[in-house]
Amino acid sequence: MSLIRFRPYNDLWDMYGKISKLFEEDLVKSGEESPMSSRCWAPVTDIYETKEDYVFKVELPGVSKEEVKVELEGDKLSISGERKEEKEIKREEYHRIERYCGSFARSFQLPKNANGQGVKASMKDGILELRIPKQEEAKAKAIPINIK
Repeated sequence: MSLIRFRPYNDLWDMYGKISKLFEEDLVKSGEESPMSSRCWAPVTDIYETKEDYVFKVELPGVSKEEVKVELEGDKLSISGERKEEKEIKREEYHRIERYCGSFARSFQLPKNANGQGVKASMKDGILELRIPKQEEAKAKAIPINIK
């Protein structure tokens, strides 16, 4: 009978190696559609507030303003659209495709004091900026109590 050295993490390292290899290899055969190119993607968004507004900055490089749709329904802000794939370069000529193409959608819940009636949208250098003004919050009002 031969002795086998006990290595408790050996299986874990084997699994790590297999998973790493999976992500390093192309997941599709040549000529097939990449699983990442046609799926929905979500543009990164910075959200901050000033004294007057809530500001949303959405990165949309390569997307024209005509391909972007901004909707406000109640207190839900939705941004959707599509980034089209470049057609002048044939897929066979690419060495690597890392940019996502296809439709995108993001939704955000607005705070209660956001004034949806005054939304301002602008787009410059691939950045969509939405400014949503704040409503003045109702101030607490003292109610006198009469004793009878």
